[in-house]
Amino acid sequence: MAKKVVATLQSGGKDWAKVLRMVKSPKTGAYIFSEEMVPNDKVKEYLAKK
Repeated sequence: MAKKVVATLQSGGKDWAKVLRMVKSPKTGAYIFSEEMVPNDKVKEYLAKK
C-alpha cells in the first residue's frame, strides 16, 4: 500500500507545495509549526492571510 501512495504523490504532486507557518499557541504562548499542502498558485494568498 505504501508504494501506491508514493507513486500517486510522484505523479500528481508537482502542482502542490508544502507550506510551513509559525503559529503562536493560544494555550501556552509557545510557537508551533503548522504544515499544509497548498496548490502552487495559492501559496502567496495562504501566506498573506493571518
